[in-house]
Amino acid sequence: MTTIRPMPRPPGLSAAPRQPEAVASASAAAPQPERRGGLFGGLFGRREQGQKATPADGYVCGDPDIRGEELAPVTSRIRGCGIPEPVRVTSVDGIRLTTAATIDCTTARALKTWINEGMRPAFGRPEVVELRIAASYICRPRNNVRGAKISEHGRGKAIDISGFILSNGRELSVSGDYNRMMRRAQKAACGIFGTTLGPGSDGYHEDHLHFDTSNMDRPYCR
Repeated sequence: MTTIRPMPRPPGLSAAPRQPEAVASASAAAPQPERRGGLFGGLFGRREQGQKATPADGYVCGDPDIRGEELAPVTSRIRGCGIPEPVRVTSVDGIRLTTAATIDCTTARALKTWINEGMRPAFGRPEVVELRIAASYICRPRNNVRGAKISEHGRGKAIDISGFILSNGRELSVSGDYNRMMRRAQKAACGIFGTTLGPGSDGYHEDHLHFDTSNMDRPYCR
């Protein structure tokens, strides 16, 4: 009986198959692509250690609750005006701003703190869903008085709020509806902001609440 034998392996062809360990080693040695926050990282703030938030993520000041965009430095020919690192904020912790506010991150973070620790407890329900913004960055003297010092608005450190829009659609204005809830919210801003002004303070703030982050070590509240 004839025995059938396999054909001999051609010379030069390696007989040793590549081992899994070699594959794993090669994979580990290959450069890995940089991981990015992506859509979900931007929305929920889960980022790789050491990564910074970018304008494409939709939030600013390194805080997913502060929505908006970073802007180029604001400069002015008028001495004292300008913002080195401005942001344009459109909402804070789910509270929309009727007009985007151009401010610095210190002021944006203070606004978030006040919303959660001052405004929300003061108003309760129906809850506030939107803030009517009267002013943010603008290069002008204090109270628009000629010859006065530059306002904190001119440094991006101030924001003015003239009204509160509630979840039931009702809008309360500082000028026409300055009530117990607004007074409580204004009082709670003292210390969160360096300066807190409103109706009855100096005659210049009868129709809005003025908050700024100057003199944080010695708050001025009226």
